[in-house]
Amino acid sequence: MERKDYIDAFGAASLIGFSLLMAFNQVVIKVVNDGLQPVFFAGVRSAGAVLCIWLWLRLRGQRLTFEKGTIGAGFLIGSVFAIEFVFLFLALDLTTVIRTSVIFYSMPVWLALAAHFLLPGERLTGPRALGLVLAFGGVSLAIIDRGADGGEASLVGDLCALAGALGWAGVALCARSTAISRVRPEMQQFWQVMVSAPVLLLAAVVFGPPYVRELEPIHLWGLAFQIVVVASAGFTFWFWLLSIYPAAGVASFSFLSPLFGVALGWLILGETMKSSLIGAVVLVAAGLILINRTQPSSASTAV
Repeated sequence: MERKDYIDAFGAASLIGFSLLMAFNQVVIKVVNDGLQPVFFAGVRSAGAVLCIWLWLRLRGQRLTFEKGTIGAGFLIGSVFAIEFVFLFLALDLTTVIRTSVIFYSMPVWLALAAHFLLPGERLTGPRALGLVLAFGGVSLAIIDRGADGGEASLVGDLCALAGALGWAGVALCARSTAISRVRPEMQQFWQVMVSAPVLLLAAVVFGPPYVRELEPIHLWGLAFQIVVVASAGFTFWFWLLSIYPAAGVASFSFLSPLFGVALGWLILGETMKSSLIGAVVLVAAGLILINRTQPSSASTAV
């Protein structure tokens, strides 16, 4: 498919579907954490994705190419990717999908703030600054509000979700400002899972056993879904969309992920949807719309 300078009907449908997949991804992680230790689960997911992406490249007749001068950047982005998922998987073990979705998907806020100081041509405009304030207010509301919600809220879990968002922003900065930006998107993703797999599996030892909890078939199906559909096919499809459509247009759909995440946490897991959390997700979504409306977004990885 030739490159387009606008989001057509297929692109819009694809981006809505991808946002829904990313929201459902949070539910799956939450469920599988009941059967596997979270950091161990994240490591196994990355290890499985290494094999899947390698097979996908082979089927397309492409080779793994490690370009000169990109090795250090590859290890850096993979290490930051591992940090992101340590905190995300821990967050979903400790707090709710609803709260995690509101906080974690604020990533563009932190990326926009860091890019203002670190990347040329990424200065905050008036609308983007307003979006940053709105989204920051939504995240703050979600973290500060410790009201009764069925005992599901965890301050440590909420802070882990925030740390995961900062890690995700770090991955995006690496993808844009280091030598890894010169390699194909598929190779960027391969670097991330290849480096993160051993890092996460070693980190799992730090958090300690049991690595396998009350494992049931649904947990194994969830793990397979994470490896094949999310970490391999889903991310590859995301990179393909970025190669076809304008990055700014793709980024403009990011506000859907926290909305879908909140809805699915409530519908599938029966989590408590408080009015304060609804207000928080509205603020975050509105902020993301303003942040992405006039500024292209990085072709960074999703979760």
